[in-house]
Amino acid sequence: MSSKLYPDYPVLVVDDEAHIVESQLNVLRSNGINNIISTTDSREVMGLLHSNEVEVVILDLRMPYISGEDILSQIRDDFPHVPVIIITGTNEIDIAVKCMRAGAFDYMVKAVEESRLVSGVSRAIELRELKREYWDLRKRLLSDRLSNPEAFSRIITQNRKMQSIFMFVESIAKTDETVLISGETGVGKELIARIIHDLSRTEMPFVAVNVAGLDDTMFSDSLFGHRKGAYTGAADSRKGFLQQASGGTILLDEIGDLSPSSQVKLIRLLETGEYYPLGSDLTMKTDARIVVSTNKNLNEAVGSGEFRKDLYYRLSAHEIKTPPLRERKKDLPLLVSHFMEEASKKLSKEKLAVPPELIPLLEIYDFPGNIRELRSMIFDAVSKQTEKMLSLKSFKEAMGKDVQVFSKKQTEELIIFKDRLPTIAQASDILVAEAMKRAKGIRSTAAILLGISPQALGKRLKRKG
Repeated sequence: MSSKLYPDYPVLVVDDEAHIVESQLNVLRSNGINNIISTTDSREVMGLLHSNEVEVVILDLRMPYISGEDILSQIRDDFPHVPVIIITGTNEIDIAVKCMRAGAFDYMVKAVEESRLVSGVSRAIELRELKREYWDLRKRLLSDRLSNPEAFSRIITQNRKMQSIFMFVESIAKTDETVLISGETGVGKELIARIIHDLSRTEMPFVAVNVAGLDDTMFSDSLFGHRKGAYTGAADSRKGFLQQASGGTILLDEIGDLSPSSQVKLIRLLETGEYYPLGSDLTMKTDARIVVSTNKNLNEAVGSGEFRKDLYYRLSAHEIKTPPLRERKKDLPLLVSHFMEEASKKLSKEKLAVPPELIPLLEIYDFPGNIRELRSMIFDAVSKQTEKMLSLKSFKEAMGKDVQVFSKKQTEELIIFKDRLPTIAQASDILVAEAMKRAKGIRSTAAILLGISPQALGKRLKRKG
């Protein structure tokens, strides 16, 4: 298990009774909150706050030297961003309510139950993390700059939506919250997951697991592992992927295909961080950051009953929707150049010249396989090339019948003639002019758009003059 401290900044426990401090420390540590400092002298509190960035303060109300009420007032004045949880006796409820009005985050009555203490401190930590994310994201949006641009260098783009995603990724990377990455096949979801990992836990393991097609037993065995003899054939104990990812990041890909029973187990894992290896009645706890990805619309899957609503809400707190390549057409020149260079190196080919018709040709294609499909197209074309100029033949063959003259959206945008219908000749001229405009004047591309041969298009253009 990793020795990573949680939360990033310590919880400060203040009580003049040492045995109470020790009891609270043990409860918090046994529940994964292990970054803690403490004091039994109320006079040391403000000095500790001035010398340490503190996440939460757990403060006893009745102490010698300086009372909890007075310390709360000083914290509100000097450190208003730090949540304070008041610990009070049963006969001091009215004072505790007064403290809440003065700005305390919560109050608890001695002897506080373990679950109450842990849930209260966890909520305070989550509040601090959310506020940090908000201010970090706000700062990035206002400055419009990334703090770690090199981390995103593997994603080739100049798209504004992608830049916004980068800034959001930076703002949430260092938290421990689950992240949902959605998008079509081939848009680079795993790449984004790896960037989140590199920005936060780069020295620790990154484990990617495709959960599509796993039944409940296979899911549990893959993720949680098993003990020797857990089932027929389990000759030895085996660590699950969660244990292998200890301290690092685990990516659960194709989460939308998870079976209903496995969804229940995932909810428990997300809520408690605990799981049972197959064949064991002892719980294990994970400190791996969980990132999930899907090419499905989980909102629709919830509506149809395929995906649990409570799990979706648990996953979607930090959702990254990755745009498809057809919404990033301005990235095509950059991507083509990058993949051409990569293909030439890996295939030991001389650098090929790119025909000017290639980009307009690619722009009329919807790329159902997205970035991955474009890369495959270029590698295929480079591998077959024998001349110094890249041929368009393999691209046209790859596009085949999937090239749409008009997408659904484009069809809706077609000119509707309300008053007077044009003649066939006039309508033909309009279509030819629009095709040439979209093809940037390249006849072969315009012909593909129109569904005719370049020779037929040439005749129409000649007649039109």
